[in-house]
Parts: sequence; structure tokens; C-alpha cells
Amino acid sequence: MQSQPESSDRETDTGVATLDAHRGLWNRAAAASTGADAFCCRSEWQVSFHATFAQERRVHLRTTPDSVLAFAERHLPGYPRLFEPLEAHWLFGCPALGPDALELLAEFASQRPAEDVPPALILSGLRPDTQFAAHAVQRLGRIGALAVIASEVLRSASLEGGLDGFLGRRSRRLRRNLRTAARRAGERGVTFERQMPKTPDAADALFDRMLAIERQSWKGIGECGMAEPPSCDFYRELLRRLSLSATSRVVLARRGDTDIGFIFGGLAKTVYRGQQFSFVEEWRDASIGNLLQLEKLRWLTEEGIERYDMGPDMPYKRHWTEIETSALAISLRPGVSGG
Repeated sequence: MQSQPESSDRETDTGVATLDAHRGLWNRAAAASTGADAFCCRSEWQVSFHATFAQERRVHLRTTPDSVLAFAERHLPGYPRLFEPLEAHWLFGCPALGPDALELLAEFASQRPAEDVPPALILSGLRPDTQFAAHAVQRLGRIGALAVIASEVLRSASLEGGLDGFLGRRSRRLRRNLRTAARRAGERGVTFERQMPKTPDAADALFDRMLAIERQSWKGIGECGMAEPPSCDFYRELLRRLSLSATSRVVLARRGDTDIGFIFGGLAKTVYRGQQFSFVEEWRDASIGNLLQLEKLRWLTEEGIERYDMGPDMPYKRHWTEIETSALAISLRPGVSGG
């Protein structure tokens, strides 16, 4: 395996332009990875976070014709050099992607700068039951001391068998409640609109509609939701980037000409990853959130999507999902001998 050498601009600029130039390669590598969260391994998620929250970080990119390694460098007390994933808050995605990722990772983690102190490194988005995770731990453990710094349970649902198959795996009570809510909402004139923006301008216009709904939701009223900066900047950036590949999927709930709810997420090949949903508070009694989920599932199954990822475990998600996946983030400590 021969990795492409880093050019000087990759070492010195903010990295966004360089990362965008590698979007196609990055997402092909993400499609071949075994990361715990397929969507959050993609460039749209990773680069949106970097561009919104921490663009001042120095980006380190390594590539082969079908693999990508992407870290951002931070300087913290006690860490002469810390390399973290571009999305370093939730730690959902894996920064080492593709068939050559393990070799790229081992080579990168073994580097010795002038001060001869091995770097600290955070590797996230690992599924502990995969061969890649086992080999990564083995290789990195020869370089330094490893520790688990984050552990998450992710919830997903199979879409095998289409909408009928999905509903057949849900409880009788949920199915009954959905039928009742759909009938009552229809009687009140609620309709649903599907949106898949294909340009940044179209994404901006759609996001403005979503924000207007969010500000009328309990989260917006409490100033704790997607409408608050920097969250609004991040999700706008994410929707704009998804528009370049037409991989966002947004459903709006409406009554007449008025938007009253939305549900938003994106695709990673045959996997859909939910991001945000919200509805106008005065419509709380109409189960708009559940009906948005149902309409999204109808759309996804019509497209042949195979899995619905709902992200970290929360009580309400258990009604909609039957698959649990573990996700880990590990750290490699500097200046500590490995085994």
C-alpha cells in the first residue's frame, strides 16, 4: 500500500477546501467501512462540524485511491499534540475509512515529530464486534496506552419487508395509535410534503422553513433546540452539503399553507440516519411527531432503504427500533509505552 503524500497546503490551511476536494473519495471509503454510524462517517457530517465549530484546527489528511484518514489537531494542556476526529463532540463517525484505513492509522499514530513525543489520538465510531476495531486496538496498543473514553448504544430499525414489514415488528399498541392519529390528523386537514433539496440555495430556503417550525416548538420556546446558535449554523451547513448529492430527506407536516412540523435526516447508501424533528407546540395533541416518522418510513421503504438509524438510545426510540449497536471511542495516550 502506498499512501499519497501530504502537500504543504494540506498541512497549513484550514482544510475545508482540501476536504471538499476529496468528498467523493471520502464517501466511497465511508461506504466500505464498518463504522457504527454509517452516515456520520461521511464527509458531510464531519466537514460540517469542522467548518462550523473548529475550522481553526489544522487538518491532517492521508489517502490512498480507496481509503481516507482525516484528523484535526488540537493543543490542550497535558497533550503536546492531540489528533481528534473532525467531528469531535458526539464522536459518532470514524476518521479511518476504507480497506487501507488500518495501515494509514498505524502509520499516522507511529509518527515521531521533532520533540520525539508520540501523539495523543482519539479514534471514534468503532463497532467493538468488528475485525477493524479489534485490529485497530491491537496495532495502537503496540504504540501507547489505550483507554475507552466514550461508549454509546445506538438504536436502529430494519426496513426489511417495506412499511408493512416494519409495522409488523412494532407493538400492536403503536400500530393502533398510529392509525387513530392518522385518521384524526386527516380530518383536521394535515398533509405531508416531501423535500429533497438539490442545491445549496434550495437547502437554505427549506432550512428557513424548518427553523420557523422549530421556533414554535417546545425546544424553540425554551431556546434549547436547533434554532439556537451554533446548532442552527451546523445543521444549515449539513443540509447545504447534503444538497450537493441530493441525499437529504425532509418531510414537512402542513395544514393548508402553514408548516406545522418537520423531520430531517440523510442517506448513506441504503441507510437513513435521522437528525432532527420538531412540530409546533399547539399541535402537540395531534401526534405530529409520530405521523412524521410514519410518513418518513413510507418514503424510505418506497426508495428501498434497508435500515433506519435513530442515533443514541432514548426511551421513545425503543418503540420504533429493534436493533442495538455499540459504539466506542478510544484514546491513545502520548508518552506511554504500549504492550
